[in-house]
Amino acid sequence: MQTKRHIERLLATAGIKPNKRLGQNFLIDLNLMRLLIGAAHINNDDVILEVGCGTGSFTEGLAETAGVVIAVEYDKKLAAIAGEQLKSAPNVTIINTDILENKSTISHEVTTAIEKARALLDGRCRLVANLPYNVAAPVMMNLIIGELVVDSMCVTVQKEVGEKMVAAPGSGNYGVLSVLMAAMGESQVMRKLKPSVFWPRPEVESVMVRFRRQEGKAGRIHDTGLFREVVNLFMGHRRKMLQACVKFAEGRLGTIHDWHGVFARAFVEPHHRAEELTSDEFISIANICNEQI
Repeated sequence: MQTKRHIERLLATAGIKPNKRLGQNFLIDLNLMRLLIGAAHINNDDVILEVGCGTGSFTEGLAETAGVVIAVEYDKKLAAIAGEQLKSAPNVTIINTDILENKSTISHEVTTAIEKARALLDGRCRLVANLPYNVAAPVMMNLIIGELVVDSMCVTVQKEVGEKMVAAPGSGNYGVLSVLMAAMGESQVMRKLKPSVFWPRPEVESVMVRFRRQEGKAGRIHDTGLFREVVNLFMGHRRKMLQACVKFAEGRLGTIHDWHGVFARAFVEPHHRAEELTSDEFISIANICNEQI
């Protein structure tokens, strides 16, 4: 793994600087890198997805323990540097692309690469990364509930995002990410990170967070796409009463006319606000909606 001086030299040689707009803050504390890798409990038959691999410093550590590492880097020059640094690591594939094809879809190129790797290995698919701040939340949402789902995540993210991952109903940070995380598994903030462990130093604090998917929880949802629509509908108007939110229903949810019946069967009071609902209550609403569509 690379020290700050090593990364600075690699970037200087390529004639580039960290791009703030792309959230390029390199994790330079080698002990924290090892801690993050250890906390992910990686096996040699696991497929690891790393988003924002930068110069490949953290990727080097992942490659030592994983079966396959799919490292994604949006910046073309950084991807080239990482490729050069990792040319002797046969189990690493670097993909120069945007991890998000659109707001609700992971890149098809990335999904295909992971599917091919999983066809060869018996382990789990894990997201382990120092996530770029500008894409952290949407990336995790799509990997929790989407075409490609991961079995676990062990990531560094902006403190605000980490707090949303573990937020409880009624709290200020409770949002869509909170509901999805709670519905699909269990999350915990493992450690707070000072700005000094990154280069350049970000203006905000960060946290190290772990998520473990639990099939017992995820299996309760009859239609994950519809569940996401339900969460987006109500949490998009989180401070309104549920009965007021339904007028914004579109698509499949727009075909439902007896919302009071849905709420009654879900044992949810229609005058409650969306921000007060638990993930279990959102699941109940979504499953009942699924029966009526």
